[in-house]
Amino acid sequence: MIRKRFFGILVADLSDLIGVADRHRYDVSDPVIEATPSRMTAASKTTPSALTDVSAAVELSQPDIASAKRVIETEAAALDLLANALPSNWVMAIDVLDSAVGRVVVSGMGKSGHIARKIAATLSSTGVPALFVHPGEASHGDLGMIAPDGDVILVLSNSGKTAELGDIATYAKRFRVPLVAIVGPHGDAGTGGAFLAEQADVALVLPAAPEACPMGLAPTTSTTMMLALGDALAIALLERRGFSAKEFRTLHPGGRLGRASVVRVGDIMHRGEALPLVDGATVMSEAIVEMTHKSLGCIGIIDRNGELVGVVTDGDLRRHMSSDLLSKKSGDVMSTNPRTIGAEALASEALGLMNGLDGQRPITSLFVVDGTKPVGVLHIHDCFRAGVA
Repeated sequence: MIRKRFFGILVADLSDLIGVADRHRYDVSDPVIEATPSRMTAASKTTPSALTDVSAAVELSQPDIASAKRVIETEAAALDLLANALPSNWVMAIDVLDSAVGRVVVSGMGKSGHIARKIAATLSSTGVPALFVHPGEASHGDLGMIAPDGDVILVLSNSGKTAELGDIATYAKRFRVPLVAIVGPHGDAGTGGAFLAEQADVALVLPAAPEACPMGLAPTTSTTMMLALGDALAIALLERRGFSAKEFRTLHPGGRLGRASVVRVGDIMHRGEALPLVDGATVMSEAIVEMTHKSLGCIGIIDRNGELVGVVTDGDLRRHMSSDLLSKKSGDVMSTNPRTIGAEALASEALGLMNGLDGQRPITSLFVVDGTKPVGVLHIHDCFRAGVA
């Protein structure tokens, strides 16, 4: 499940990645670097010591590979466990966070603090105003960043007893600010009387899982589960609130991610005079001139009502190639029932249609229609230029 979806490719390719790193440890002049089965040089064939060095390097890398696989598999197993044993009060936690009319204030110390910063950033970018408050700074004035009327607090602590979070928990109790805590199995109020779980309105307790660190000390598995649970909280709130792609674009206007994920067909299509259109009675000699002039590799065929009834593409020209092609009517050469899309559709959806993800043959241009009347044309290169790929 989770292990196969999120970690399978990484584990499978790990040996190749480490092998590449091993090769770069040697000077580029070393003939060993070129000693692949398909490109064995004369020098490498006559250098037994070099081959011995390669064997030694491969042997030395095996513990590194085993360590990496063990860490990934340990954390993947923990995510499987978390997915199959979500805390019973999960919905209650979503209710509390969703009740915020102000902001979700996220806090944590050490490695949990780094995860808390990421969770705050994810919440903010998906429609839930959030900010990170460092627990140490909170004790020296930054508690003023938490508004008693409207804010909700989310704290992370594997032990459930992080001393630096004590002032935030006390502040929450004093001013009745709702508090949600993500704690480890030893931070459950029911098992250890941990301070944060006792003070929280909702305590999400992580399942017991070993840290990937061989000493069991460095936060690894625990922080991975916290991160996953934070993402789950953010997406649950996103779906509950109906956060849209348009809203995402408003909050994330910059970068390829923001534009590519929400750009619509109508934003990048060719329209107006750029539309290649003729009626079905137009002879192909004239239709080809129009195709060439508009440079989109196709031409739309419309009826007397201006409705799209077919298209002629470069492929249609090749299929109908004959001595009388130029004298034929475009309506006799066109392909009927062309694939179309609406202007409000996402460009990524249009690209999928052009790539044949609907089970039909791939095409390079797609007519954009309002009902049955053409209003634009989208070429596959338009998608690439817009960063949709």
